[in-house]
Amino acid sequence: MADKDVITIGDRSFAPGEKGTVELPIGSLIDYQQVTMTVDVRRGKKPGPVLLITAGIHGDEISGVEIVRRVMKSRNLRSLRGTLIAVPVVCMPAFLSRSRYLPDRRDLNRLFPGSPDGSLGGRLAATFASEIVSAATHAIDFHAGATGRPNLPQIRITPGDTGSLDLAKAFQPPVIMETNLRDGSLRTHFTNREIPSLLFEGGEAHRLDSSSIRYGLRGVFSVMRHLEMLPPVKRKTPPKTRTVIATSTTWVRSPRGGIFTTAVELGQAVSAGSKLGLVCDPFGRHETPIKTDFDGVVIGINRIATADEGDALFHIASAKNPERAEAQIQRSEEILEEHTDPLH
Repeated sequence: MADKDVITIGDRSFAPGEKGTVELPIGSLIDYQQVTMTVDVRRGKKPGPVLLITAGIHGDEISGVEIVRRVMKSRNLRSLRGTLIAVPVVCMPAFLSRSRYLPDRRDLNRLFPGSPDGSLGGRLAATFASEIVSAATHAIDFHAGATGRPNLPQIRITPGDTGSLDLAKAFQPPVIMETNLRDGSLRTHFTNREIPSLLFEGGEAHRLDSSSIRYGLRGVFSVMRHLEMLPPVKRKTPPKTRTVIATSTTWVRSPRGGIFTTAVELGQAVSAGSKLGLVCDPFGRHETPIKTDFDGVVIGINRIATADEGDALFHIASAKNPERAEAQIQRSEEILEEHTDPLH
């Protein structure tokens, strides 16, 4: 798929300095509509890494699609060294139906590396793995939280993966999380192929989250400069953020069913015993406080106003000094607002 001089994807080959779009055939739907995967390839004239950026593995996660779209429109790419491969929508069937899942209700992010003789999702995963992943030296995959469950912008990496940790620090997210791999995920496939990769989470499904988009754009170009795919910024360099690195996370669940209200926000520090919110009997008979047994910062919140007993409500990332972690996250957001790169 890739060698020193030529990168071939589908029926097209790209020499240094060339760019173009490839439509990879996947299969067909029940109305004979053809399913394809659109791949955008940009090659610099000088050799360098091959960075793959992807979004839309889950069809309802739109912020990542917008991040990739804006990256590919940026004038920064005029100075590209190496190769940038972009797949804004990996799972077009899910994207068209505005759904997280494939038409057969399977999760594409549990089907890698796929099978060329399997289900539609298996074939899609196999095509993606053989035609695109095989060409990459590094990768960034964009995701979002579920509907009504926004995530603080964050990078997830595999524990012990020093190559990915270096990329994550270059990305400069508010939080870096070490999380275990899941069978069949794209991140597991990258790890098995020894490709340093980042999984970005930010915002929620069906919505464009402006903060997540800004972090994503800055992060992609920061990683590209770290890999020397782009020249250093000539103007005054903004101060670097101090990223919170979390080695564990936990979900705080509803102690009973009822009307749910939150008392904390994304990025806020919490300590053991802190009150996070209330779950109230809709008939006015009781109000039950929701408390945490852990020290950390809030990286995910369930915004849905009703909860059954056991529902996941708050995602907490571990932090030895939660107040310092909160201050670092707030400073990261201030720097992002004050020093946004002219990306396009």
